[in-house]
Amino acid sequence: MTMVLTVKGLRKEWNGEALFTDLSFEVGSGERVALFGRNGSGKTTLLQGLLGKISFEEGRVHRVLPLEEWGWMEQQVDLDSPLTLLEYVQSRSGEIYELKKELEQLQSEMGSGQASEASVERYGLIYERYMQLGGYDWEVKAEKRLGQMNLPPELWNLPFDRLSGGQKTRAQLAALMVREPKFILLDEPTNHLDTQSLNDLEEWVRTYEGTILYVSHDRTFMDRTATSILELQANGCRCYAGGYSDYRQQKEVEWRTQMTTYKKQEQAKQALEQSIRRYQEWFHQAHRAARADNLDVAITASFYKAKAKKNISRYHAKQKELERLERDRVEKPREAKKLRMNLQDGAFAASTLLRMNDVSFGYGQDLLFRHFNLQVERGDRVGVLGPNGTGKSTLLKLVTGQLAPFSGAVALHPQAQIGYFAQELHNLEEGMSILDSLLVLPDMTESHARTILGCFLFSRDEVYKKIGDLSMGEKCRVAFLRLFFGQSNLLILDEPTNYLDIETREVVEEALCSYPGALMIVTHDRYLARKVCNRLLLLDGRKEPEWFPGTVEEYESKDRVNRRDSAGQVADNERERLGLELAVLMAREEPESPGEREELMRAIAEVRRKIQALSEV
Repeated sequence: MTMVLTVKGLRKEWNGEALFTDLSFEVGSGERVALFGRNGSGKTTLLQGLLGKISFEEGRVHRVLPLEEWGWMEQQVDLDSPLTLLEYVQSRSGEIYELKKELEQLQSEMGSGQASEASVERYGLIYERYMQLGGYDWEVKAEKRLGQMNLPPELWNLPFDRLSGGQKTRAQLAALMVREPKFILLDEPTNHLDTQSLNDLEEWVRTYEGTILYVSHDRTFMDRTATSILELQANGCRCYAGGYSDYRQQKEVEWRTQMTTYKKQEQAKQALEQSIRRYQEWFHQAHRAARADNLDVAITASFYKAKAKKNISRYHAKQKELERLERDRVEKPREAKKLRMNLQDGAFAASTLLRMNDVSFGYGQDLLFRHFNLQVERGDRVGVLGPNGTGKSTLLKLVTGQLAPFSGAVALHPQAQIGYFAQELHNLEEGMSILDSLLVLPDMTESHARTILGCFLFSRDEVYKKIGDLSMGEKCRVAFLRLFFGQSNLLILDEPTNYLDIETREVVEEALCSYPGALMIVTHDRYLARKVCNRLLLLDGRKEPEWFPGTVEEYESKDRVNRRDSAGQVADNERERLGLELAVLMAREEPESPGEREELMRAIAEVRRKIQALSEV
C-alpha cells in the first residue's frame, strides 16, 4: 500500500505540559482512518499540526502528497469574506473557480460593448480551458452537493459569514465533495447533520477514491465508514482494524489478555518472594547458630551453613529472576468504571406521566403539529427522531411549558416532575465547585457525590473545579448528574450527547438505561437511540408524526422488509409488463426481409433476457 502520510515521534506541549508524546503512525492510500480519543487528548491539535498550522516540539511529519492536494474541514470557520454560500463552495475548487470568475468579468465587458480585441481573444482561451475542466458539469455538481448537505437554493446567495455554525460545517463538506482532493482531514464532520445528510455523507466517505483521516464521536459513522481506528493517548497511539465495534472487541481481548498476564506475573512474583524469604531464613538461622557455644547448636549451625551454602546460587538466581520480572512487569489493566446508580422515582404510582390531546402548533402560517396526540407512560424511553426543522425541539418546549399550543391541551400528572436537559445547562451556578453543585441535591452525601463523580470521569481534585472554568463537555456531565439525582421522574433531553466524548456518552447511556422514570430524547446520536429508546416518534415535516412501538433495530428491520417488499412488487410489475411485450412480439407475423426477421429475433431475445434477470433478483 502506498503511504500518503508518515508521522514519527511527535511530541506536543500545551502550557508547559505534554499533550502527547512519541506519536508515530502511517496513513495509506485509500484508507479512511478515524482518529479516536477522549476530549482534551489533542486530536484537533494533531490535525492542525499535520496541516502545518502549528509546530511540534519533537518529531517529523512526512507528507507524501503536497498540501495543495489536501483538503480539510474545521470545527469552526471564521471567514471574513463577501462570498456567498454558493461562491464559498465553488471557491474551494481553485483554478476552475478562478476561470469562472474571469469568464463572468469578460462577459460583463463584452455585454457593455467595452471589450477590447484582446479581451475577446482572452475570453475564447478561458472558455476553452473551462470546458476542458468540465466547468458546467462542475457547477451542477456544486449545486447537487449543496442540496445533499441540506443547504437549499434560498440560502445560496446569503453571505457566508451570516450562516449558522451548522450551515458552515455543511458548506465545508459540500465544498470538499465538489473539489475531491486526494487526501482529506475532517474534524467532527457529523456535527449538526440530520439523518439524511448523515446517510449522504457516509455513502460519500465509504465510496471516496481518495484518503480520509477524520475525528468523530459518532460511533455509527465510524462503524459504517472507517477502515481503521487510530487511538490517541498521552504516550503514543495504536491502530486497530475496522470500525468502532471492531475496536471495542479488540480492546476487550487486549484487556483480558493483559489481565491474564498480570495475574500470572503476580503469582510468579509471590512464589519468587516466598523462595527468597526461605533462603534468607536459612542464612539468618545459620548466622544465629554460629554465635552459640554448645555442641548441639554448633551442629545445627553447621547444618544451616551447609544448607545456605548449597542454595546460595539458587538464592541469587531467584533474586535476578525477580528483578527481571519487575522490569518486564505488565501493569494491571485499568478497570472501566461501572456506574451503579440507585436511582429512585419517588412514590409515584400512576402509569401515565404526560398527555398531549389534540395539540396544534406552528410558526406563522406553517403548522408543525395538527391535532397531535401523545401519551408517555412510566418506563417509556421515547426517541424523537427526524430531520432538522421538523419540530423536534419545539415538541419538547411544548411538553415543558415553554411554548403554549394554539389549540388542544398538554397535561402533566400532578406528581410528575420534569428534568429538562437544555435548561439545566443554564441553571448551573458558575461560581460553585462541581462537588458543591451536587451536595445541594436532596439526600446527597459527600462520599456518595464523590463516588458518582468518579463514575462520570471527575477524579480526585477535579471535583473542586469551578463550574465556570469547565469545558462544555464537563458542564454537560455535571448537568446530567443533577438531572439523575434531582428526583425528577420525567427527563426531557434535547441533543444530550453533544460536546461529549465517547467514553462519557457510554457512561450516560448506562445511566439512562437504569433510570426508573420516563424519558423523551431528541438526538442524532444513533448509538444512543439504539441502546436507550424503546418507543419512537418519527417526524419528517411532510406528513403526520408517526409512532412506532419498538426499538430502532425493530424499526429499521421493518423498514428494510418494507423496502424489500416494495422492490419485489416493482419487479413483479415489470415482469408482467415484459411478459405482455413478449407475447405481442411472438404474435407478430414473420417479416419477409432477413434484416427485419433478425431484428425481431433480437428484440425477443432481449425481452427474454430481461425477464430472466428479474427472476434472479
